[in-house]
Amino acid sequence: MRMSEAGANPWPTELFPSELAGVRQRMVSALAARVGPDGAVRDPCGSRVLESALAAALLERTGLEGAGRKDAGLERVPSGGGAADAVRRFLRTRMAGGAVEATERSLAAAVLDRRAVTSPGPLVRQVTGTAPDFTAGRKQALVHAFAAAVDDRFPACWNEAAFDLSGLHSWAAVQVTASKVILARATGNTTRISDEDVRLLLDTQGRPHVWEGNVLIHLSVLHALSGLPGTGTVVREGLRRALEHQRADGGLPFVTDTDTWSSATAGVALTAAGAPRNVLERVAAHLVGRQLPGGGWSYTDLSYQTDVDDTSVAVQFLHSLDPARYREPITRGLDSMAAVASPDGGYPTYVAGAPAECCMTAAVVDALTVRPAAHAARVRAGLLHLAAHQRADGSFPPDWSSSRLHTVFRVLLAASRSPRERPAEVRRMVERSMRLVLDRQNGDGGWGQQDGEASDVISTAYGLIAVCGQDDPQPALAAVSFLVAAERNGSVRGARPDSIGPRPFVFTVPVLADVFTVLALGHLARRTAPAGDVTGTGRAEGTFGTGPAGDGAGAELAGVG
Repeated sequence: MRMSEAGANPWPTELFPSELAGVRQRMVSALAARVGPDGAVRDPCGSRVLESALAAALLERTGLEGAGRKDAGLERVPSGGGAADAVRRFLRTRMAGGAVEATERSLAAAVLDRRAVTSPGPLVRQVTGTAPDFTAGRKQALVHAFAAAVDDRFPACWNEAAFDLSGLHSWAAVQVTASKVILARATGNTTRISDEDVRLLLDTQGRPHVWEGNVLIHLSVLHALSGLPGTGTVVREGLRRALEHQRADGGLPFVTDTDTWSSATAGVALTAAGAPRNVLERVAAHLVGRQLPGGGWSYTDLSYQTDVDDTSVAVQFLHSLDPARYREPITRGLDSMAAVASPDGGYPTYVAGAPAECCMTAAVVDALTVRPAAHAARVRAGLLHLAAHQRADGSFPPDWSSSRLHTVFRVLLAASRSPRERPAEVRRMVERSMRLVLDRQNGDGGWGQQDGEASDVISTAYGLIAVCGQDDPQPALAAVSFLVAAERNGSVRGARPDSIGPRPFVFTVPVLADVFTVLALGHLARRTAPAGDVTGTGRAEGTFGTGPAGDGAGAELAGVG
C-alpha cells in the first residue's frame, strides 16, 4: 500500500479541481487528529444484523429477554426497555431499511416474527457463492448452525467432514466447533460432541473481555454451550460480556474494533499524504508495542491471532517512516510472513498449510519488496502465483473485501516495485488488471463494488490508486471529482462498507473510508506537479511502459505504489 520510491512522469496539478488541495488538507488534518495520545486510531465496529439476531435469540433462550438495562449490561443503550427490546428495535429498523442480505434477513425474521428460516439451499448458495471455494463445507455448516440457533424448526444437516480442524487458525477452529455442537443438538447427533469440543469452547469464556475481540464467535460459542448441561452460569456471564459491546442503536457488532488494522492503514495513508512527523511517530510507537512475540500483528489489541494482512501493512508503514530505526520489528514481521509461505509461492491469511489467497499474496509481496535483494525469489514466486490465479477478466478470486478492486489495486502495487524484472506472465497480468479498472469506471468517475453497481467512496479510492499507475490523467481526474464531491468537513460521506468477516458478511468500521481516501489522494499527489515542474520525455524507472490508456495497446502500471 505504501508509496513507491520511483514514479512516472507527473501530471500537471492544474488539471485537477481547484478544491482538491483544500479537501486533501482537511482530510489529512482530520485523520491525523484521530490519532490518539497512545498512537492508535480507534473506531468501534458498527452494529450488524447477524450478531444482533443471534444475541436476541440467546437473550430469549436464557431468560434475560426482559432484563433491565443495568441487569443486562446496557447502561450505554438508549432508554426504552431491556436488552432484547433494544436489539429488536435495531433489527426492525434495519429490516425496514431494506438493505439486509438474504441470509441475515432470514435470521432476523425468525427472531422478530417467528418466521421459519427459508429453505437452506438458497441461503447456502448465497454465502458459498461469494466466498473462496476451499471454505464451502465450513460455510454450509456455518449457515445451518446460525439458522438452527434462531429457529429450532430449521432442517439442519449433519456433515462430519465440515468439522475437521486440520489446518485451521484459532478463530476458525472455535467457530467450526461451535457450529458442530449446535448442529449435533439440532440433528440428534449429540454423541458426536467430545470432551475436547467442550473444552475448546469453554476455554474462550471466563475472561475479562470477549475472546479475541470477536463478538460473532463469542455468541456462537454461547449458543453451542447453552444446549449443554451445567453451562447456565457460563452462558449468562458470557452474554453479559457480549452486551458490553451493544451499540447505541441497540445492535451488536461483528468484532469489538479493528484498531490495529485501522492504525496501520492510517499510518500508511498519513505517510503518503505528508502528515506531521510527530503524529506518524506516535502511530509507529503504538504498532511496535502491538507486535506479537512471533513477529506478526493481529487486527486489534485484544487478539493474539496474527495475519499477514495486518503484518504486511505494519511493516510497510514502519519501513516508509524510518527503515533504519525500525529495522528489528520490520525483520521480525517479514520473517513472520515468510514462515507461512505456500510451496506454490502464494500466502494464506493466517497459518502455514492453509490455502494461499491472492489478496494476501499481493499484500505479502508488496511488503517483501521493502528489502528486494533479500526476498527477490519470494517476490518473483508470489507474482507468478498471482498471474496463475488471475481470472480472464483481470480480477481475482474473492478476498476479504466485497469490492472487486481491492485485490486488483494491491496486485498492481505489488507488481510495480520491480518493473524491469517481471516475467511475461506478470506483465500480462498487469495489463489485464489495469484494463479491468479502466473499463469498469462509471460515468460519474467512481467505481462500484461489482459490475453494474453504483459508485462508492472506498471502491473509488481503490480505483484511483490503480489508475495513478498508467499514463492518462483523465481517469484519475474523474475519480478525484467523485471523491471531492463526497467530502464534508474532512470526512467522506455516504461510504459503502466493504470489509468482510466471516466471508461474505460485510461489517462497518467508519474510519476506513477516510483512511483509504487519504491514501488514494496521497498516491495521486505523487503523480502530480505544477505545470512548470513537469519535465522529461521518457518514462521514469518504475513504469510499465505502453501508450496512454484507451489506445488499444494495453494499459500499464507506473511505479507509484
